[in-house]
Order: sequence, then structure tokens, then C-alpha cells
Amino acid sequence: MFVRAQLPPGEAHRFHFHPKMEEILYILSGTAEQWVECEKKTMRAGDSLYLPAGIVHGTYNIGPDTLDFLAILSPAKSEGPVTIEVSDQAPWNSLRA
Repeated sequence: MFVRAQLPPGEAHRFHFHPKMEEILYILSGTAEQWVECEKKTMRAGDSLYLPAGIVHGTYNIGPDTLDFLAILSPAKSEGPVTIEVSDQAPWNSLRA
């Protein structure tokens, strides 16, 4: 599954995981605060990241411009939910105080 996402400044795809899909993120432009479990890093154009299935992650636009990125998920089809949101659960709800 191939997704192009654009997040305006201050917006996010909050903490979530894909139970049966692995994911690659690739930043086209902008600046992301990228969380993988409880660790964060800054990603910019040209940076990429591999996420195994079941790993909690979140992508936050911390820059002044639109964050434009690609998310490639595999396999493209799986049973059950594609995404499970967890940003309202501990410890994820306290990491970005």
C-alpha cells in the first residue's frame, strides 16, 4: 500500500501502529518529529525509516512548512484493522507534553 501524506504545520499522525503491516516512511519535504516507540528523532527531506509490524510510532510536523512524505506499507492487504490509534493511552499520551 502506497500513501502520500501531507501534514500542515502543527499537524500529526499521532501515535499508532499497524498490527500486521510493516512500513517505510520517506520524507519528501518539511521537518518531522518522528517517534518510534519512546524514542524521537528529527527527519528531513531524503530521510527514511523502516518500521516492523506492531511498532508504535507517530509523525509530527514541527516545521513551518507542509510536511510531505510517503508511507509504504506491506502487505497491501491484511485481515483486521490496518491502523490502531494509541495516542490517548499511556505512555504515548504523556510523551509530547
